[in-house]
Amino acid sequence: MDSPKLTSFAAPEGRSGPFGRPGGPGTELIVIRHGETDWNRQHRFQGQIDVPLNAMGLEQAARLGERLAGEAIDVLVVSDLQRAQATAAPIARRHGLAPNIEPLWREQAFGILEGLDVTTIRRQHRDLWERWVQHDADYALPEGGESNLHFYARVKRALEATVEAHAGRRIAVVTHGGVLDMLWRAANELPLSGARACAIPNTGINRLRFADGALTVLQWADDAHLLGLPEQPSTVPAAR
Repeated sequence: MDSPKLTSFAAPEGRSGPFGRPGGPGTELIVIRHGETDWNRQHRFQGQIDVPLNAMGLEQAARLGERLAGEAIDVLVVSDLQRAQATAAPIARRHGLAPNIEPLWREQAFGILEGLDVTTIRRQHRDLWERWVQHDADYALPEGGESNLHFYARVKRALEATVEAHAGRRIAVVTHGGVLDMLWRAANELPLSGARACAIPNTGINRLRFADGALTVLQWADDAHLLGLPEQPSTVPAAR
């Protein structure tokens, strides 16, 4: 079933959004995907399994901390999974911030496929794979998977709760590739169905503004701080 086109995180018709005022600057967010893990390299579905950063991911996180050291950051919000927390640690140290750990910013749940690489999935769960790659917005994988519809609703709650708690401040959020995909779709009013259509590199810097209930992309996938490091694995849905 096709999903309707998103209208960002707009307020109900006839009401102004609860975050920011008409014509006001709103709240700026720096949203970052965690650093690399071994499972990213292996093209395994990580989902909500608590996978640590590998050596490359730790180096990416260190460079990210250096890159953002001179920027004003008022609040640091982090997914409760360790790959996000380890990525956020250099930012926290350099800015003297205590991370706000928030499970709502977790990766999408992939149910029975979590922990499996794509080759194994195609061999052992061919029917599920063929169903999943259709990218239907309302399809959830068995054993606890989240459909894009449910996942988007969770990301929406995470964003709204974060901005409500820290309105007008500059917020850094360290999260996951799937979350960033949902934010990109919302900001660009794209459907929840269909494959990912944006680059989401590990520790890439994505700048957004949330004002009047709407999300705007200011900058996307800036990973200049990774210059000189080996190339990252190709972007596949499993490498989140």
